[in-house]
Amino acid sequence: MVKINHLELENIKKIKAVQLTPAQTGLTIIGGRNNQGKSSVLDAIAWALGGEKYRPSQARREGSVLPPHLKLTLSNGLVAERSGKNGSLKVTDPTGKKGGQQILNEFVEQLALDLPKFLGATEREKAEILLQVIGAGERLAQLDRQAAELYSRRHAVGQIADRKAKFAQEMTVYEGVPEEPVSASALIREQQAILAQNGENQRKRDRADQLAREKEALARQLAQVQQRYDEVCRDCELARQSAEDLEDHSTAQLEESILAIDELNRKVQANLDREKAVEDAQACREEYDSLTRQLEETRQARRDLLEGAALPLPGLSVEDGRLTYQGMHWDNLSGSDQLRVATAIVRARNPQCGFVLLDKLEQMDLETLAEFGRWLEGEGLQVIATRVSTGEECSVILEDGMAAGGEPPQLRQTPPPWRGGAMV
Repeated sequence: MVKINHLELENIKKIKAVQLTPAQTGLTIIGGRNNQGKSSVLDAIAWALGGEKYRPSQARREGSVLPPHLKLTLSNGLVAERSGKNGSLKVTDPTGKKGGQQILNEFVEQLALDLPKFLGATEREKAEILLQVIGAGERLAQLDRQAAELYSRRHAVGQIADRKAKFAQEMTVYEGVPEEPVSASALIREQQAILAQNGENQRKRDRADQLAREKEALARQLAQVQQRYDEVCRDCELARQSAEDLEDHSTAQLEESILAIDELNRKVQANLDREKAVEDAQACREEYDSLTRQLEETRQARRDLLEGAALPLPGLSVEDGRLTYQGMHWDNLSGSDQLRVATAIVRARNPQCGFVLLDKLEQMDLETLAEFGRWLEGEGLQVIATRVSTGEECSVILEDGMAAGGEPPQLRQTPPPWRGGAMV
């Protein structure tokens, strides 16, 4: 990683003359009261390394007759200088060859020079930057769209299933009716068959009566027609026995069924409709459950994608297109956690860039500052920061664009382990 070894600044914004050797890792805090030139140091570094877009609108210090002069020595041996009326850039590599802005762009991360640009981005823009860093943006967006579509479909199917189930529950159920509608023509045919059988039975009864009458007549003529009488007697006995075995059937129930068939079929159809409604509700519920499984599979694939990615900071994630840290959205994070997240992401955007500029660290108390500094040292990252303070946490203190006291300052005798840097 490329870091800043040394910098020399003259006549730029509020800076008169400053030389600074930042600590290679951890925090180098530039302290002082307001309007003493602290932010001017960071602006000068950004202009020296970032290009003309970082050029201050009034670069020359007010009251100075000399133009600004910037010189930064980097850990890779490159020296970047801006001087003269136009602040022209000159980049010299270790072999003495000259280069321009392009050679700086290879290892200088733009957000490291302008961290407020990241801090001021929307939550979705921060999430997109993180996804670009881990190379999962397109796939995660696809999974998010798929999850949103499945959730919408599942929600709609669930509502339909609930309505169908409620409709089925409110429908009337009739007990003791057939499962299928009854045909009136079938009952009429059955009635006609019984009537035909009854007619045949009556014919046989009539025949028996006729033979009985003939028997009486033949009895009077028995002497004359004994032979005929015997035959008639036999036939009469047979007819009598046949008539005794016959049983008439009533058509009353069928007649009642024919009269009530419309009401019966209405009840049968009502039961069939309810059964169909229950089946529809169950089918919707099964579709809902299937969509739930697909949704969970999509969400699991999303979690696996993020868990398998090399995240810049443990606990970072993207939920619903928004960046989260330790399960919390950006607006719920403390100021120190926001800086930690921003620094980690910016460093990951270009691993060759080993430094970040931070302005206005007043939001951190001393304990949080110390913790942040130790984290930076553990990550091997260099941060040059400003803070409205003249306390022990400051590596150097500015007064009126120069080191406090107007003499080359000495490093404090017992500096915190996370602080470094010296100014002359």
